[in-house]
Amino acid sequence: MTRRTAFAVAAGTVTGSLVINTATAAADAPAPGRPVAAGANPVLRTALITQVTPRNNWRVTAVAIRYAAPIDIRGGVIPPSAFQVTADLGGQSSARTVTRVYPNTVASTDDLPDAGRPGRYLVIELDPDDANAQAAGTDPLPLQRAYTVRQVADVRTPGGDMVLAASPLAIRNDDVITPVVDDFTAGSFTDSTGFELAFRLYQPEGFVRSPGAAARYPLVVTLHGGGEVADNNMTQLTANRVAVTFAKPERQRRHPAFVLAPQIPLPRPMDGPDGTDWTDPKVRAALVELIDAFTTRRPVDADRLYLVGLSSGARGIFNLLPRRPHTFAAALATAGWGDPSTMDGITHIPMWTDHSIDDPVVPYREGRFGKPGTWTLMNALESAGARVTRGEWANDLPKAEFEARSRALLNRARRAGSHVLFTSYTPGTTPVSPHFAWAQTYENDVVIDWLFDQSR
Repeated sequence: MTRRTAFAVAAGTVTGSLVINTATAAADAPAPGRPVAAGANPVLRTALITQVTPRNNWRVTAVAIRYAAPIDIRGGVIPPSAFQVTADLGGQSSARTVTRVYPNTVASTDDLPDAGRPGRYLVIELDPDDANAQAAGTDPLPLQRAYTVRQVADVRTPGGDMVLAASPLAIRNDDVITPVVDDFTAGSFTDSTGFELAFRLYQPEGFVRSPGAAARYPLVVTLHGGGEVADNNMTQLTANRVAVTFAKPERQRRHPAFVLAPQIPLPRPMDGPDGTDWTDPKVRAALVELIDAFTTRRPVDADRLYLVGLSSGARGIFNLLPRRPHTFAAALATAGWGDPSTMDGITHIPMWTDHSIDDPVVPYREGRFGKPGTWTLMNALESAGARVTRGEWANDLPKAEFEARSRALLNRARRAGSHVLFTSYTPGTTPVSPHFAWAQTYENDVVIDWLFDQSR
């Protein structure tokens, strides 16, 4: 049972796709005392396991098959060649690359070298770099029943006992599991003018289990980039990890918080000469009302509201902060642009900004639509009286080294009494695209710890 299902059951509601029907399982299981043919173990349910990755967006990374009886290979190894997996997407059918196969007690992948343990699930891991591994284009792909699995060879124990017999019958997936994303609820907010914003919301476990408790939690508001403007209420979570990383279990254990991820609808609001989305007056007004409404209806610590955004979302941060200079405790803005003349009103707000020097989409100095990029904004902020602590390093460093550079920059800022940090990434070091500077930002524990240390 997933965390989301457990909470829903506790609340007395019914959820759908990930709940296994135990009555069906009992009916399909072998009757007590009746002999069963070797390898006969009926399939009950099949689910795709997907993952939101830092750089490659949303990918299908495994298939989890639930069987009626536990699978125990007694220390053996299941060869990947025993299973064939085919993806049928956009009218095209092509094979996926199987990398590992193992039993498990849950429908989840296992990162350990000795993966899995005897259980009712068989996990078939797939190469995330396959050309057809994607789970979304502009909108999420229709993944239900899109994958076919065939067992083409028997699975036996090292002693030769049959565990799962090959079959000419193929199975298709019934469900799609996306860890962390599945823990966000979907909603919408209509402001006082009638303008509607869809949103996704993660609620911390402590609040879900005890809604009436006195505890108050920080609120992280994430502003997506221009590519996620849509009507699907999904890609603001799956196109990148800006919201998901704040909700993953290890992050929530360290920093329990509400995570609010609104999505700008189509058709794209394009009011004003800036040509961007979060700066559109209708969108900005609805966003402010949504934040205000949420903070009065949930146990939010009003002194710990954080703004996080990338690209057009970072532009939204630089546009909103001067209009609400006493609302937010801190901000993370990646690959943004804005108006230098407004920087004098936000010199007191802690910020950590970053940008690739060779960004061709939002140029580091020149920005977009006549509004300068992060380098120019940080200069303006410094001219207005803020102390800006700057660092430059490669964006493709290993995580430990990347965080060591960030920690050194933070220590230098603290010694200088600075609450504004600016990281520049050396040209040619940001993988996939120089614009995707955010891939390491939200995985960076040093930056996230710094953010949650800030209080208004």
